[in-house]
Amino acid sequence: MMGAFFRFLMEEALEEARKALLDGEVPVGAVLADSNGLIVSKAHNQPILLHDPTAHAEILALRRAGSIYGNYRFNGATLVVTLEPCPMCMAAAVHARIARLVFGGRDPKWGAAGSVYDFACDNRLNHTIEVIPGVMEGDCVKLMQDFFQARREEKGALGEVPKWS
Repeated sequence: MMGAFFRFLMEEALEEARKALLDGEVPVGAVLADSNGLIVSKAHNQPILLHDPTAHAEILALRRAGSIYGNYRFNGATLVVTLEPCPMCMAAAVHARIARLVFGGRDPKWGAAGSVYDFACDNRLNHTIEVIPGVMEGDCVKLMQDFFQARREEKGALGEVPKWS
């Protein structure tokens, strides 16, 4: 039952990621569902559009939920993201007391839910998060790979992806 629910939420997160893609942003989407499974907020990456290095999908979804709840803690909530969160986003999830993180693709360079760092179960922190990796991983990874391949082709680059200006 939960597998179908997580897939539904990931489909919503992928829809958000596609919005980021249309804006020329790295295609990452996030959805926050409350403890009853109702979607509270959705967001996609917007650091370029907002001129804000913290405008990752997860951060924006948490901010929107905070505005809705009038609180910064979301006990029992599930955060669903197309890409494993970075340290900044995982720290925010820990502070927000997210109960569960569901993500699609691993991030071998910045992942902070097990790939490079593991903020989710670090006993030195005051909260732990259940992590469910690999939900619709193929779809999430393909979206990222296609985006970066297009960036390389667009700039005529070989290997390294051109930096944003």
